Amino acid sequence: VQLQASGGGLVRPGDSLRLSCAASGSTLNSYSTAWFRQAPGQEREFVAVIRWSGGNVYYGDSVKGRFSISKDYGKNSAYLQMNNLKPEDTAVYYCAAGRPITSSMRDSRAYYYWGQGTQVTVSS
Repeated sequence: VQLQASGGGLVRPGDSLRLSCAASGSTLNSYSTAWFRQAPGQEREFVAVIRWSGGNVYYGDSVKGRFSISKDYGKNSAYLQMNNLKPEDTAVYYCAAGRPITSSMRDSRAYYYWGQGTQVTVSS
């Protein structure tokens, strides 16, 4: 699976952005799709995942209630809607696909395929 992330940009605190992750080579139906982010000097952080089996969604504590992950099976794409953005959301955002077991779904090492990342900067 090849993943292409897009939609990042420079926004002000409180603004919204929608990131997209377009897949090719295989269908995202067969994979859990996740978003991770990495700020300079920090480890990669789990943001959200939508499970391939059942479609359950899970979020990192820092984004719960503000971010929403979804999939469009017809477009073979996943999305991350980010609302009420904060400066601490500034990072490179990566989409990933894999079949992690429940206990590993927040672990970046459990995902096989990665997009190239898209920069999100939140600043006034």
